[in-house]
Amino acid sequence: MKLGFEHTYATLPPRFYARVEPAKVTAPETVIFNRELAAELRFDPNMDDRQVAALFSGNELAEDSTPIAMAYAGHQFGGFVPQLGDGRAILLGEIRDNRGILRDVQLKGSGRTPFSRGGDGRAAIGPMLREYLISEAMHALRIPTTRSLAVVTTGEQVYRTEILPGAVLTRVAASHLRVGTFQYFAARGDQEALKELLDYVINRHYPEARNADVPALAVLKAITARQAALIADWMRVGFIHGVMNTDNMALSGETIDYGPCAFMDRYDPQTVFSSIDLGGRYSYTNQPGIAQWNLARLAETLLPLIDTDEAKSVELATGVIEGFVEQFETAFLAHMRRKIGLVSAEDGDADLISLLLAAMQKAQADFTLTFSALSRAAETQSADAALHELFATSADVDGWLQAWRARLVLDPQSPAERAETMRLANPEFVPRNHRVEAALQAATAGDMQPFNRLLAIIQRPYDRQPDAAEYTQPAPASDEKYKTFCGT
Repeated sequence: MKLGFEHTYATLPPRFYARVEPAKVTAPETVIFNRELAAELRFDPNMDDRQVAALFSGNELAEDSTPIAMAYAGHQFGGFVPQLGDGRAILLGEIRDNRGILRDVQLKGSGRTPFSRGGDGRAAIGPMLREYLISEAMHALRIPTTRSLAVVTTGEQVYRTEILPGAVLTRVAASHLRVGTFQYFAARGDQEALKELLDYVINRHYPEARNADVPALAVLKAITARQAALIADWMRVGFIHGVMNTDNMALSGETIDYGPCAFMDRYDPQTVFSSIDLGGRYSYTNQPGIAQWNLARLAETLLPLIDTDEAKSVELATGVIEGFVEQFETAFLAHMRRKIGLVSAEDGDADLISLLLAAMQKAQADFTLTFSALSRAAETQSADAALHELFATSADVDGWLQAWRARLVLDPQSPAERAETMRLANPEFVPRNHRVEAALQAATAGDMQPFNRLLAIIQRPYDRQPDAAEYTQPAPASDEKYKTFCGT
């Protein structure tokens, strides 16, 4: 069988990757197959479960697949590791989708590679289904993200803190190029490889940079702009990535690597869910600063390609990195204006938003529910009662509501237009942590019904779904110490 794979990355020199085939598994079975995405990729969406299991476990390779594991480095929690690479992932090839865009198709959990560093190269079903669920939720929320095509169980067990069913995820991405890809060659002083990699990134993602005066600087500017927009997108829905290492920052501007990620319930800017983030490096509020730090590490690798005069190169790159702050703040403010029903801009808007967030933090009000209730309050003042329930006393929010309604008078939208603006800005449904865990536990035990139910709901996050009202509610207070794990 041929699937239409291309292999542009595999045309680069051999030091960019290792040729390796997925490990065969004992008894692959399809758990879930994303037929809508399959059609988008011009695969057969009616492929039967046996074919899906064989192809996306790695047991059968398409005739036109040339599987590779990609090399990269990365800063992990601030410490540099000069060689990471795809330790349990294998790129089957690139496919041109129905819009003509080239996208990677990668198996995750498909066995050892030369980059496994002693690991088994395997994955358990829970983390793979978590990535499927959260990545598809992010797509539905209109946030740039990798996608999930399939999860296939292997019929084998993996050994972590407990024995778990093994699985393979098929991930689809604009590419798997990372900040750490540049770092890998910079750490080796391989200027030729850096130039080849830059040319590839321009051809794949930023063709407009080809004719710029300084192509490397133009690429840095473009990546910085995409990351500023991406982090603002995360923050508008209360998403916490959890492991923003430089090897987890995609040069395409997509969200990648859903390990200890989660959505915030009670609003607290210091929220951390990852069990390994003991210092809060990747907390909700730190995400913009970490993104800028990661971009600075990318800029360091590009300095020789920006200008032969190091001082000039540093000056130019620094200007781009410093510009991230304004780009992020502009994007975030625009999102927050829409979340409170504004399409016009006034000088006091940032303060108005800050006052609301401060009140939410003080009351530990639920992030998603607050803005959902506010959407209803914009339609009718009688809906204020639902908003009051999220705060300790009505006095905590009544003063703000008064100021907000005074501001709405200055906005040009009609009430109906504002209701639609807020509906499209404020999701009713996000993957609530306790719901995710319940679905994953059931799936690990062989029951996919809770997972499929949750998936169907979060694929329509902006719709009011009365039959799913219980899925809007946060976890009980007893779940306050919720932790997530990488699953590696």
